[in-house]
Amino acid sequence: MSHRKIRLGMVGGGKGGFIGAVHRIAARLDDRFELVAGAFSSDVDRNKASALELGVPAERAYDSYLDMAARESARPDGIEAVAIVTPNHLHFDPARAFLEAGIDVICDKPVTTTMEQAIALRDLVDRTGRLFVLTHNYTGYPWCGRCARWLPTAPSASCAMFRANMRRTG
Repeated sequence: MSHRKIRLGMVGGGKGGFIGAVHRIAARLDDRFELVAGAFSSDVDRNKASALELGVPAERAYDSYLDMAARESARPDGIEAVAIVTPNHLHFDPARAFLEAGIDVICDKPVTTTMEQAIALRDLVDRTGRLFVLTHNYTGYPWCGRCARWLPTAPSASCAMFRANMRRTG
């Protein structure tokens, strides 16, 4: 069966970063994604070296996620989704920028570090109609989704996103 690959960008995950490599492996497992752009590091030299090592063209190795969101959303062959694999406290701003640019977001857990930011992203997803995928790669998080409807308060921002989704979908 032939299929067109989803054009993927990545924020974070450059040379020396563990979780970026994990996400790239996961993206290759079903052969549905092609990494075509990135802002892999805030260090310009590491960003360029990462892009070269990953086979991303130099003109699509961006010095900032803001530049990447703006330029990729304007390209006819721009990314269709972005994976946010930065340190946890840096998830919110890139996720917001790409959603506002009309690009679907795949974010490593936790969604944010504050409930206010998680709610702001939920509201932005509702307004834009874009997809927001929160990756959970260990067994504690599925529990959170199954039990979210019974939790009176969320123990984390990730669980809050699950609970908000459970309310909308039943």
